[in-house]
Amino acid sequence: MTDLTVMGLAEVIPHIPKILRRVRETVEQIERLRPAVVVTIDSPDFTLRVSKKLKGKGIPLVHYVAPTVWAWKSGRAQKTAEFLDHMMALLPFEPQFFDKVGLDCTFVGHPVVDSGAKNGDGPAFRKEHGVPPNATLLCALPGSRAAEVRRLIPVFREVFDLLARDIPNLYIVMPIADGVAEEIRQATARWPAGIIFVQGEVARHDAFAASNLALAASGTVSLELAVAEVPTVITYKLNLISTYLARILVKVRFVNLINLLLDKEAIPELILEKCVPSRIAASVWTLYDDAEACSEQIANAREAIAKLTVANTSPSERAAQVVLAHVTVPSFAGWRAP
Repeated sequence: MTDLTVMGLAEVIPHIPKILRRVRETVEQIERLRPAVVVTIDSPDFTLRVSKKLKGKGIPLVHYVAPTVWAWKSGRAQKTAEFLDHMMALLPFEPQFFDKVGLDCTFVGHPVVDSGAKNGDGPAFRKEHGVPPNATLLCALPGSRAAEVRRLIPVFREVFDLLARDIPNLYIVMPIADGVAEEIRQATARWPAGIIFVQGEVARHDAFAASNLALAASGTVSLELAVAEVPTVITYKLNLISTYLARILVKVRFVNLINLLLDKEAIPELILEKCVPSRIAASVWTLYDDAEACSEQIANAREAIAKLTVANTSPSERAAQVVLAHVTVPSFAGWRAP
């Protein structure tokens, strides 16, 4: 996974030889195993290359997490229809893009609704980490990929310094992904004392429950924060080349899914050239200083999260039903039912 977690357009180029080698190795392993079905998950630049090479091998091919053809590279919908058997979408407006090119696509709901992000124990977290009940706790999430962490950590440091001048008794908690934990700890080793680092899903959800505000890199965690009803500011930064290309190629107004679902900036987005410490700090301060703005954001988040749910079933159950519908009695020799 470390070889594949590359974000950005220009950033991917140096990694192409390694990614293509991993594609080849994965296809060879699948051909040896001869599974009853292949379910590829997200990471379309990798997983869809694997699926394309498996076309015609007699193995049903199902992809989970539809590529964002509505945002850029719309031609991918037609290309995936040439080799996939089924697409599973997390967003309610996505099936139409694949249905019209002849690829069956099912909206299964978003797994974030079952993530447990709203079930954390805030008071216990504050007690464990010595955060007073009346202190302001800011949850900071700089990303789960090394490249995005390297770009955002210096920005976050400046934001914290600015906020500390204006928000009394400010504490920072930083839930960190295992893959970048060491890099974040090293990058922040010389920062002023007081940042609380936590790892693991339970600790992250407890941190959400304990936090008054959040500052997060754009990504799935922003949906978790919405489920947990933590008022949030979203940010993201790419290198200059990728920023230029994104401005040309990306067709949507927003990157945050809450904003996309509601077609308005319900959650502040300070990305690309807007990813400036002073502007980010001002947005966080607004949420700190304006209880009405926080309440409005939480109400918008509830409305958007409701759109990510399929009635009478969980996203995982619906996805399982789709996969099982493609599993038939295998025709290859040597297969035995478990």
